[in-house]
Amino acid sequence: MNGFHCKSCGEYHDEMPRCFGASAPAMWLAMSEEERATRAEISTDQCIIDDQYYFVLGRIALPVLDSPEPFVWLAWISLSESNFLRCSELWDTPGRETEPAYFGWLQSSLPTYTPSTLNLKTSVQTMPIGERPIITIEPSTHPLAIEQLHGITRARVQEIAEFCLHG
Repeated sequence: MNGFHCKSCGEYHDEMPRCFGASAPAMWLAMSEEERATRAEISTDQCIIDDQYYFVLGRIALPVLDSPEPFVWLAWISLSESNFLRCSELWDTPGRETEPAYFGWLQSSLPTYTPSTLNLKTSVQTMPIGERPIITIEPSTHPLAIEQLHGITRARVQEIAEFCLHG
């Protein structure tokens, strides 16, 4: 995707961003620094809170109707303990993408969506080593589920970019 004239700042941006995401699960973000230090651990791809809440970071790809490249949300998904442990066990195993998808709950509040994206039902498919899992939103009337199923326009990507870049 080429650049765009930003309605938020009035400037021309040379490139249209194709990926935004949450830095941590919503539960982590709601905790104080002190709570995080004593109750949680996080890496670039996984998070555990209170030894009972398990999260992985994945990708929600939205087809862009007027572009060959998708738009991607990076989002955190909660998994059951058994699915998290299985996912972790296979983390560095070639062929892990043949594992059946895991059920999960979306644990990232992605901007521009009403109602919130928190707690949407998902399916999480492990990908080859070095690639983040693919998240599929369960079909519903939620705008994110509809966008993943039917795609979005370049104008919608610009709207998301303007909001994420400038608040």
